[in-house]
Amino acid sequence: MSRWLGHAGDPGRIHEEGLASRGAVEEARDAVAAFLRCRSSREVVFTSGATEAIATAVWGAAERGAHQVVTAVEHSAVRLATEAAGAVTLVGVDRLGRVDADQVIDAVRPDTSCVHVQWANHEVGTMQPVREVVAACRERGVLVHVDAAQAAGHVDIDFRALDADLLSLSAHKLGGPAGIGALLIRRGLRLRPLLVGGDQERARRAGMENVPAICGFGAVCAAIDVDVEAKQQRALTQRVLDAGIDGTVTYGDPDGRVAHLICLGILGIEPQAVLLGLDRAGVAAHSGSACSSEALEPSPVLEAMGVDAHRSLRVSVGWSSNDADIDALLDALPKVIAELRSLSG
Repeated sequence: MSRWLGHAGDPGRIHEEGLASRGAVEEARDAVAAFLRCRSSREVVFTSGATEAIATAVWGAAERGAHQVVTAVEHSAVRLATEAAGAVTLVGVDRLGRVDADQVIDAVRPDTSCVHVQWANHEVGTMQPVREVVAACRERGVLVHVDAAQAAGHVDIDFRALDADLLSLSAHKLGGPAGIGALLIRRGLRLRPLLVGGDQERARRAGMENVPAICGFGAVCAAIDVDVEAKQQRALTQRVLDAGIDGTVTYGDPDGRVAHLICLGILGIEPQAVLLGLDRAGVAAHSGSACSSEALEPSPVLEAMGVDAHRSLRVSVGWSSNDADIDALLDALPKVIAELRSLSG
């Protein structure tokens, strides 16, 4: 990325600097397409991240029909965009956070333009039956969008074999830079662009390309060995589950999950206090509940699962995580919980 920071060449120009930038962008596009096994690099449309990619999928699909189908555990980027775009049917999940593919398809109506299903949940890690949903949607001629932001880089993704119409992801979720992502658009599918005003990305996303971030995205896709990283990350998160920390329960499917993420319910203690205690111990974690961020509301994902939506702890690891990080968590979390219980008792 550092090579292109401060480089002023617009990829849309034919001078030397512009052509150099264009070459770098297309090299990165090839790397992303190869990593996700697209039919062609032309299926890759660079965006500012998964949120923009999702919005593009939602509003582009809305032109084809007034109704969209969404699972109850989708990311807020999907839920809020579809609600703004028209009528929505929410499909429930079981206590592990998994949707039934038949129930998703049963929600399809004659005016349904798109079905949205995430590959893996962003709070509890549970993986969804994406292949079954995609196959059924293709049979019915309904567009299907897969939110793969939490799965890309952690599970094997073959866009060609999946045969989905649309797939969204963010680079930072797999170790790349923030502020860059992509929407994969199946070859031959015409979708109205969300951002207009220029012919960038083959007139599918206006605005000058973020060349350094795009190059970083391509570099991380070329560097990842998904099988190796997933094995390492599952071993780390499994240590937390196997520890059986007193005063906690596991949310989501402990087996049918992405390797890098688990969610614990912290019984009887507000998550903010737990997060602050862990932060003092040098451990950065997050609550599955949105009340620990900007909105003082319970987690819609956990509510849909029928579990305590107010008290949860999301633990995730990445490419650089190691056993020492898990040691720190397993040392700090029981102490934080015990201290908070003594204060409340």
